[in-house]
Amino acid sequence: MNLTPHFLYIETVGCQMNVLDSEMVVASLRQHGYQLVDSVGQADTILFNTCSIRQHAEDKIYSALGQLRRHKQRHPEKIIGVLGCMAQKDQRRIFERAPYVDLVIGPGQLQQTAELIEAARAGRGRQLAVSLGRRDGPVERIRRSHETFDPLRDPAMRATPFQAYLRIQIGCDKFCSYCVVPMTRGPEQGRPPEEILAEARGLADQGCQEITLLGQTVNSYRYRSDGRTTRLADLLVALHEIDGIRRLKFVTNYPQDMTAELLETMRGLPKCCRYLHVPLQSGSNRILQAMKRGYTVEDYREMMARIREILPETAVSSDFIVGFCGETEEDFQQSVELVRECRFKSSFIFKYSQRPGTKAAELLPDDVPEPVKRRRNQELLALQDAISEEDNQTFLGRSVEVLVEGPSRAAERRGEDGDALQLTGRTMCDRIVVFPGTRQQIGQFLAVTILDCTAHTLIGEVLPQHTGAEFALVSGFDAARPRSARRAP
Repeated sequence: MNLTPHFLYIETVGCQMNVLDSEMVVASLRQHGYQLVDSVGQADTILFNTCSIRQHAEDKIYSALGQLRRHKQRHPEKIIGVLGCMAQKDQRRIFERAPYVDLVIGPGQLQQTAELIEAARAGRGRQLAVSLGRRDGPVERIRRSHETFDPLRDPAMRATPFQAYLRIQIGCDKFCSYCVVPMTRGPEQGRPPEEILAEARGLADQGCQEITLLGQTVNSYRYRSDGRTTRLADLLVALHEIDGIRRLKFVTNYPQDMTAELLETMRGLPKCCRYLHVPLQSGSNRILQAMKRGYTVEDYREMMARIREILPETAVSSDFIVGFCGETEEDFQQSVELVRECRFKSSFIFKYSQRPGTKAAELLPDDVPEPVKRRRNQELLALQDAISEEDNQTFLGRSVEVLVEGPSRAAERRGEDGDALQLTGRTMCDRIVVFPGTRQQIGQFLAVTILDCTAHTLIGEVLPQHTGAEFALVSGFDAARPRSARRAP
């Protein structure tokens, strides 16, 4: 093993899967003598872990690579690599657009990163390592080409040492017409439960208190072995028994697999956060069919009714795409009405971005004008913000349990570096809370009284009588009233 000191800069774009992949890569490279640095100028190895879900994410990476052209000319010994989904999708096209790139490595080959870097550094030319395409061989061979190396963990790479992602599933077999994930991440396959539990115990030993289980459609998880099928509900029961873990989350969910069994299992497990992220994408059955989402608006309503009946205190968030191929104003207004009806905690709302290699790009015209996409995006965001702020006001005067994550973004922008500063954390229903506190409280569970709110944030103060994880609900609290909230239209 080469332990010559090297200096690594890594930039990550995209979803939680990419964040976790970067943690794995850094953990592996540390074993080979690499030290993490904060800037390209300090590094002799520069890696970009990429996303292909939207064009904007790819444009950002190609722009960053363009800015490195002269840097590479001045320092030809430096290694530049592109990892992840864009690497799997574009492959040699990356070398064509940025010929000074040394490495292109897909998500299924990240465990080879150290040896590929060394090969490039030794002068053995450009290194390309990607998985097989969905039609490039027998299914099992394709599956193996997409396998990951999840057990490597590095607490220093996580935003906080007491929170971690844990992948339980890779790949996707849903084949939504707009999505590249089945091609970039490969076939859907659940990891063995014994591996997942061992990794969770290791995270708990590192001081992790909150685990978020990851999968492209995480509630579709299943693993078959010796005639027995393990599902997400079974995993949650087993993970719940691990000492040290106090919160369990899982994202992202698929509506058709949000079963009564899973919800009833959650209800009996106090560590399960009362939060579910379940993308809807459109309120129009016609558009859902064009998207090949595999469910109807009526199916989604039934799912929401099931959640409200079994876990009435649960916050639900969603995803929407506006301006999809052929979306009319009537289709869009059906999405507006469903957002009003469902009252999501929050929604990620995106303008449709045509992705090469998808069925939509192949068969459907991207025919909604950009100004219309932009207007629909803004309208749906405004509605969701109004609903979020109105619902957040129901927390005024109440006390909530918060896992303190660290300084708030505002505190970081202001450069607060003393002991007293503004902190941020999350509730069991995944609401963000900011409040004044001290650095010693980071990583603790605190009771915070909510005094004010915005659409995206609860604002509060720590209860003076708080002594640990225990807290009492405060009723009749005459809190300072927030600014006038916009009523949901």
